[in-house]
Amino acid sequence: MIPSRAAKGLSPARPPAGMFRGTGMKLETLLRRREPDLALVIGNGINRHANAAATNSWDALLIGIARDCVPGIKTVPPGTALTEFYDVVELKSNAKTGSLQAEFCRSMADWRPFPHHREVMGWALRHRTPVLTTNFDEVLSEAGGCTFQFPPDPKFTAFYPWGCHFAPRLVDDPCADFGIWHINGMARYRTSIRLGLSHYMQSVRRAGTWIQGSGEENLFRAKNRRDWQGAKTWMHLVFNKPLLFLGLALGENEVFLRWLLIERAKYFRLFPDRRHDAWYVYVDDPRDERQAGKHFFLESVGIRCIEADSYREIYENPGWLHA
Repeated sequence: MIPSRAAKGLSPARPPAGMFRGTGMKLETLLRRREPDLALVIGNGINRHANAAATNSWDALLIGIARDCVPGIKTVPPGTALTEFYDVVELKSNAKTGSLQAEFCRSMADWRPFPHHREVMGWALRHRTPVLTTNFDEVLSEAGGCTFQFPPDPKFTAFYPWGCHFAPRLVDDPCADFGIWHINGMARYRTSIRLGLSHYMQSVRRAGTWIQGSGEENLFRAKNRRDWQGAKTWMHLVFNKPLLFLGLALGENEVFLRWLLIERAKYFRLFPDRRHDAWYVYVDDPRDERQAGKHFFLESVGIRCIEADSYREIYENPGWLHA
């Protein structure tokens, strides 16, 4: 194995000047220009900003529960993704983690929104902007004053409640109005929580049959974009809206979401008239050796990177207050 530059005591390699360093566009400009069309994709970063980090910590929750399951585990070892860490804990604990999903749900019940949660959700409400989130908790829905919406669905399963959402009222067309949709499961359905790599691969298998399956109701065959199995679920947003990513690392461990982005790019290659833009907002970390590779991946699947000077610029941006 070739040692990394860090292992050799060298500074992380930086990409050539101008390469993978953002579009030059500011988040505030994008919010003002594109608000009627965007869908937000929000990760756990919004729970790690400012004072929220002290109370809404997904990483601390996972490690704390892991310590209870496997004595001696104190942290996630370098080189192990959180998704893999969960699967390893499950193996080492002799299936003690069978109730881990339920414990996650109980522990997140006390999480509360902070002012920046309310500002971002307020913007989405005013502009009728759909929100996709990889978070399990209901902090965003509480910040937006939403109620749980259970659509009539004869094929509903608590393992994949992909048509359920949070909104002021039931949303029939995910692209047409504000709603909060949970990609990796939601706390009120503990079996829907996607924690491990094996969970992600199960989601890939299920989504794959909807996107490129052998039936006539998959996305790549549907002549009318409403005539596919995912049309009334959060998956419809991924392929039919411009996307703005906030608070997501989108690292290699985000297997399910990164695979979806590849499928999105394939779909747009097949149907170029249906193509939509996408942006990824990040704060530059010169110590991160993987950052250039991540930006290479994102730009290769049609996502432009917007560099912010700080996390405050992202979550306390004046653009969120724009009427």
